Amino acid sequence: MDFLIELISENNKLPLKTINNLNKLFTVRTAKKRRILTRRGETPEEFFIIKQGVVRSYFHDKKGRQVIQSLYGANSATGDFSALIENRPSKITYDCLTDCEMYVADFVEFKKLLKKDAHLNAYYHKILEASFVNMEERIYELSMLDATELYLKIRKDLPEIEKQIAQYHIASYLNITPIQLSRVRRSLNIKKKGI
Repeated sequence: MDFLIELISENNKLPLKTINNLNKLFTVRTAKKRRILTRRGETPEEFFIIKQGVVRSYFHDKKGRQVIQSLYGANSATGDFSALIENRPSKITYDCLTDCEMYVADFVEFKKLLKKDAHLNAYYHKILEASFVNMEERIYELSMLDATELYLKIRKDLPEIEKQIAQYHIASYLNITPIQLSRVRRSLNIKKKGI
């Protein structure tokens, strides 16, 4: 659990008691590639903090195509928080694109702990604010950035992503076709070589 303690404590001055309570709440789990963490239509009970690996959230559009909503790498919290908060079935599926190691906690137990611990409650509030900002930023990026800018951003945010997952998953996340992604990559390679 050292990883979890370091991650939580990194930029937060949480008391030792709070950290110990969180430590008791989480268990370590490994999941193989393609393992579904939350299935659309099921009511989730757990959320995850990824130590290693890549998880995606996706849905199917009206034409039946998979559309990746988000990609989560190391140090990310994931799970269908909307469904967890509202205690309703998930509209989205979450699965592992690689083998993963993660910390898992029961959301109801986490909420109980929030009521007892003001420090943890403040920390959770901070995380929710950051999630809201990230969601707005993602909407803005999809609306305003072109395919090349989106591709460069994902390479900056998740530097190992191209070694970890298939190109068609990256294309789906960027809301472009695999052919468009290929053109973007080729164009960047040409610029890099100065041709």
